[in-house]
Amino acid sequence: MVLLRFAPSPTGPLHLGGLRMALYNYLYARKFGGKWILRIEDTDTTRSVPGSVEGIRKALSWAGLDYDYGPEKEGPHGPYFQSERRDLYRLYANKLIDKGQAYRCFCSADELADVKTRLARSGSNNTYDKRCLHLSDEEVARKVKAGEKFVVRINDGIIPTRPPTHDIVYGYVRDAHLSLATDPVLLKSDLFPTYHLASVVDDHEMGITHVLRGEEWLPSLPLHLDLYTHLNLTPPQFAHIPILLNPDRTKMSKRSGDVQVVDYMHRGWEPQAILNWLALAGWGAKHEAAAPITDGSETDSSLSSRPSSPHRLEDAPDSTHLMTIDEMISDFDLSALTHRSSVLDGTKLEYINKHHLMRTWSTPEGLDKLANRVHGHVKDAFKSSPYTTVDNIKNAITLLEGRLTNIYDIPLHAPYLFVDPDLATAEAQSMIRKVSADQRIQILDVFITLIQTNGWFTFQAASHESIMESLHHEREKLDVHLKVFMSVLRHALTGMKDGPGIIDIVRALGHERTIARLNAAKDLKDVKESAS
Repeated sequence: MVLLRFAPSPTGPLHLGGLRMALYNYLYARKFGGKWILRIEDTDTTRSVPGSVEGIRKALSWAGLDYDYGPEKEGPHGPYFQSERRDLYRLYANKLIDKGQAYRCFCSADELADVKTRLARSGSNNTYDKRCLHLSDEEVARKVKAGEKFVVRINDGIIPTRPPTHDIVYGYVRDAHLSLATDPVLLKSDLFPTYHLASVVDDHEMGITHVLRGEEWLPSLPLHLDLYTHLNLTPPQFAHIPILLNPDRTKMSKRSGDVQVVDYMHRGWEPQAILNWLALAGWGAKHEAAAPITDGSETDSSLSSRPSSPHRLEDAPDSTHLMTIDEMISDFDLSALTHRSSVLDGTKLEYINKHHLMRTWSTPEGLDKLANRVHGHVKDAFKSSPYTTVDNIKNAITLLEGRLTNIYDIPLHAPYLFVDPDLATAEAQSMIRKVSADQRIQILDVFITLIQTNGWFTFQAASHESIMESLHHEREKLDVHLKVFMSVLRHALTGMKDGPGIIDIVRALGHERTIARLNAAKDLKDVKESAS
């Protein structure tokens, strides 16, 4: 069975890059009928932030990315916190030491700094002189018995024979051992592992078949494959995902930019739209699918059963293509990811979110769900209003239609549906600045008469076209320009220059509020045009 893992560190809120990585794990697992694990990599105790794990779980739940095993979802692969697996890491570190592929290093931080400086001055690319590799067994035993602190380093001078380094996204990659520190540390002096050892051990022990992780780990892949070979373990398939960038092209992190998932949750973005947006960021290459890895031990039949994309060329979806989660699962292809980092474009999110909203409110169930979700937000915006009911919010959503980019924008776009408009604002006054009081009153009276004469129920039942035809007839009798006529009505009803059609607004407001606002606007004093 395909088994993947999303393994964040509990160092703060989940950011958009982390959510995309979780999404890709989810999509790949579901596409091939597999499962995925949430594993918490909490081995760096100095960087752990209290509450991070709960925040990560809440963000995943909000997005609808339900993991199969992990914290609060125990299963056969636990424990799911690396801090609870320390004995396992020591066991594997000792295996490497016993085989001569790793060794204990007793150098202090000051000694290491001096060695690194000396090597750099001599023009060497090495970062350590391997002095502790040459300690005798007796010297090591004496230091351990004396309680001297040590780290465990891999001996990178021993390069095992193994298949070429391969990645699902990047294909075959050149080994880059020299880009790493000399003899990288596997186990720290506090007996916590580094990522190199912990990821290899946990991915093997948990039975992970596919590792999806950020491209920043691609240079470390040869080292990790060496560790699998040293330990006689079969490696999973690897896919290194190009990272997301902030709009200024800086690397996305928890400490910079507008990237925390919780912020998008609080601002009312649609979870499906966020996933749609993130899924398409970098999903844009048209190239042949990568072949599956083989370590030489797999038969032709086992290879054919391993999930991998067939050899084909397909067009990648457009960067604003609307997709449901089921469509993402069906179409997702790691081989279609670009090899370059992607900048997240907020305008694309606005477009995608707007159209996901339109899809949702197109059904009675979806409209009801949206109205109930935003109910608290609208009530907070208009605390003293008696009109912040779910039914009135439904009317607002229907009225605003394609004007809504975010469901939380209802108070911004249509405050007049919940409270009387402030006709003293600069925007409201500019709408009637060039219209005399007498002319305004004539226009308002015409509209009041039209409603009262025909009766509200008749007005409600009449077609939009027939009402507008009657209005135009009255306007022509007054000899008033169309723009002036409609601005006076829009001013009285909303106090805002832009918005839905007048007839739709009147129907949303209802009879009493419409007539009351038209009469209130008649009592306004003449607005003098400013000197400017």
